[in-house]
Order: sequence, then C-alpha cells, then structure tokens
Amino acid sequence: MRRKKHIGDIIEIPTAKGFIYAQCTHTHQNFGEVLRIFKDFYKERPSDFTNMASEKEKFIVLFPLNEAVKQKIFEVVGRAEIPESSKKFPIFRNGLPNQKTGKIEVWWLWDGEKEWKIGKIKKEQRKLPLHEVINDTLLIERLESGWTPETDDS
Repeated sequence: MRRKKHIGDIIEIPTAKGFIYAQCTHTHQNFGEVLRIFKDFYKERPSDFTNMASEKEKFIVLFPLNEAVKQKIFEVVGRAEIPESSKKFPIFRNGLPNQKTGKIEVWWLWDGEKEWKIGKIKKEQRKLPLHEVINDTLLIERLESGWTPETDDS
C-alpha cells in the first residue's frame, strides 16, 4: 500500500450511501492535498475512472490525504489524467464571521499563495471552495447530506 499521495490518484471514500470518488490534483505545503470530489455514489468500485475524472467535480476540498490513506480510512484505487480545467490551483474563499450574526460579511479569496479582500460575496463566488482543511468525518457528513460550497450558510 502506498502511503504518499500522487497527483492524479483516485481516492475511494466509503459512505453510508455507497462509495464516492475523489482525485488528488495538488499538494499545498501548509494545507495538505486538494481533492476534486466527484458527483455520484457507487455501490461497487468502477473498473475505469477515465470518464469520471473528465467530468466536472461536485466540489473541491483541502484534505490531509496522506494521513487518511496511512490510517486506512480512505484508499487509493486508481489514477486518471487531471482535466485541463483542474490543473491550475483553485481559488478558495474565506472570511471571519460577525460575532453577533455568525455570518461572514467580508470575504477574501486565496489562490494558494496570496490572499485578497473582495468584501461582499457574489452569487457566482459562492461556488468557490472554502479555505478550510476538513477531516474525514466532516467530508463524509457533507457528502451524505448533499452539501456544496454554494449551499453553505456562511
């Protein structure tokens, strides 16, 4: 079993609804791996991931993949070419919640190197991934509930 991740690896994520698959597209020195989470649940592992990897992902997350694989929480089950649209490091969004309302009123964007203030978030920017590193429990909970960054109530 490999412990280190490789760009292009396909990861199998077991959930109560079946398997979900993800692809490792980048590694960030401080925030772990970037995973493209695919849309569909599967009852059995597909024999080929080429078509799945060529489609638009459901969402993107920062995740400590090496640790999850090392602990056998998730398994590397294949490799696929990263589509051109996913080769550039994604832009993430972030902000601090207002202490009274709990809502984020001033947003920032981050491209893996620099961060810039945008203020109010636009509808299209709500689709951007959240700049947070999540664990396997939260990832699985989000997958099972149908969560996406766009539906996040931040």
